[in-house]
Amino acid sequence: MRRPGISIATGSVAILLASVAGAIVAALWASPWWAFGVALAGEAIVLVWWAWRARRAAPSRQNNPGRARATRRSRLRTQLRAVRDAVGALPDAVVLFDGQGRVRWFNAAATRLLGVQRSHLGQPLVQPLAGSELGAWLRTDTTQPATDLPAPTDASLRLAATIMPFGRQLKLLLARDISALSRLEQVRRDFVANVSHELRTPLTVIHGYLELLDPAEVPELAPVLDEMRMQSQRMRQIVEDLLTLSRLETGDALPDEEVAMIPLLETLRREAAALSRGRHTIRVEAATQARLRGSIHHLHSAFSNLVSNAVRYTPTGGEIVIDWRQTADGGAIFSVRDSGLGISAEHQARLTERFYRVSSSRSRESGGTGLGLSIVKHVLNLHQGHLAIESEPGHGSTFSCVMDASRVLPPDGGGGSRTGLSAA
Repeated sequence: MRRPGISIATGSVAILLASVAGAIVAALWASPWWAFGVALAGEAIVLVWWAWRARRAAPSRQNNPGRARATRRSRLRTQLRAVRDAVGALPDAVVLFDGQGRVRWFNAAATRLLGVQRSHLGQPLVQPLAGSELGAWLRTDTTQPATDLPAPTDASLRLAATIMPFGRQLKLLLARDISALSRLEQVRRDFVANVSHELRTPLTVIHGYLELLDPAEVPELAPVLDEMRMQSQRMRQIVEDLLTLSRLETGDALPDEEVAMIPLLETLRREAAALSRGRHTIRVEAATQARLRGSIHHLHSAFSNLVSNAVRYTPTGGEIVIDWRQTADGGAIFSVRDSGLGISAEHQARLTERFYRVSSSRSRESGGTGLGLSIVKHVLNLHQGHLAIESEPGHGSTFSCVMDASRVLPPDGGGGSRTGLSAA
């Protein structure tokens, strides 16, 4: 079928040329007025004919919606094909599944990393992942991303996976190969652990010899010996904290113990009072007698770090409150509130980094190692908790350990009365 626009233009040119030719002939064989009349008549014929053809062509274009829809569908198919090819070329595994967990679509990387085949289309996603840690993660709470799991197709590959909603009643499983990052992280952990172990022996020897030296025998060296002892002890504490961090990073399982919080709170209060030496008012507020499930050693270490930090960074005469309470969703919060100098907002996001210091001089004077909050973060991660920080310069700080409801146990023997302990 010829296009209307082209036929109209072609006919117009033909009639125009014919009228011009007629005008030339008339000019040669007749008068100029006759030539002008012929040319004008030709132009009029062209205009009438063009309007007639245009009116005939317009309804045909307007009354053909099927062709327009077909064009739009073709363009949409082309765009969808381009998007599908782009997603299919990604190195990350992408699996689209519905609300019942049935596989709707996947890319080539999903076959390589997850073992999903064409035969699994329309089948539950857990079927190709059965027996793997990734499959177990899918069958449990998938609101939290999986950070380091072996690939179902090759245990030497490590995957990070997450699930995100997509459209109506659809979800996307995204899995990334993080094997190279895992190897680098393992090298770093091994290096820290080995260096810490190697430093422990010479530091022990140096500290032992310093203890043998009596400052009373050499009074002129007494200040030097005291400073050497203090720095030696600080180096030993840094090494111990590095070893603790290394064990926390490599430890996959925790002791499943019942931690009685009321006795632990009293222990933390006594430790804070000993470190404070009467310079602060220390109070314990327990709104519940609920217990925790986890490692008493690690939890004591994390809570003690928060309490000791509050003592170190609160000026003399300040107040420190150790609080334990339950939340409406069944979880619990252990918090340490102080009336210290406070921390500005730009520093708060980096406080759990190793050796990060808001004020280097103040941290060294207080005897901190710069690793305490890193230990707290790792302990809470292992207990499905997280650290929340609220602070404002000049108005003190509150460090809260937010524990998931799965880690909270009811009181042993009942009772939820508010308990208050204090020390000055």
